[in-house]
Amino acid sequence: MVERILAESPGRTDAPDIPDIPDVLDVGCGTGIVARQFQAAGCRVLGVEPDARMADVARQLGCEVDVAKFEDWDPAGRDFDAVVAGQAWHWIDPAAGAAKAARVLRPGGLLAPFWNAFQFPPDVAEAVVEVCRRVMPDAPVNFEVMTRGSLDGYRALFGKAADGIREVGGFSEPEQWQFDWEWSYTRDAWLDQMPTQGAFTRLPAASLTEVLEGVGAAIDAMGGRFTMRYATVVVAAARTGAG
Repeated sequence: MVERILAESPGRTDAPDIPDIPDVLDVGCGTGIVARQFQAAGCRVLGVEPDARMADVARQLGCEVDVAKFEDWDPAGRDFDAVVAGQAWHWIDPAAGAAKAARVLRPGGLLAPFWNAFQFPPDVAEAVVEVCRRVMPDAPVNFEVMTRGSLDGYRALFGKAADGIREVGGFSEPEQWQFDWEWSYTRDAWLDQMPTQGAFTRLPAASLTEVLEGVGAAIDAMGGRFTMRYATVVVAAARTGAG
């Protein structure tokens, strides 16, 4: 995905005497997970992050970050070859975000927000649904959708992002790029990650413990690890003119 985003971005065609190092803006950069991947690919990366605590972690890990909401952020004359947002664009007004991206992208520059949708293996999915229904009977979450394959649940976000781009104008017709991959989790690695997910972040400690124990027992029954299937979907559009 990183390689394709950079391949579709223009580089500095206006300054041949400046080394062609891609400039990437990472919107909602959090602790810099996405930014560091683009840095590793040879890019200069600036993050924009509204949470000062996460921005501080990103700086400690080698990222440059401005603390601001993207819609309110002042680019101060800076421009970029690509604007990306990993698992964050749905927190931004889609039209206001696209307009700000249009303002800072160089001609031909790429707006490329993306999301990671996961699908549990069936045995783990059943355990998650069962324990979540028991512990969180009133939660406004469709646990079956969440576990059997969250790609469908993300489609509304893809549509909103694309509609915002179309509304602003000055971009090519948005495309969707999908990258399928897998990741193997140990029991402990997955249980460390679960509390960071939206459905679980506000659970009381006792309820969260019950959820983790139930899911942990299911993973133990599978041998202590499992493989998660992921689909990373990018909504991509190139800057074509004045918006």
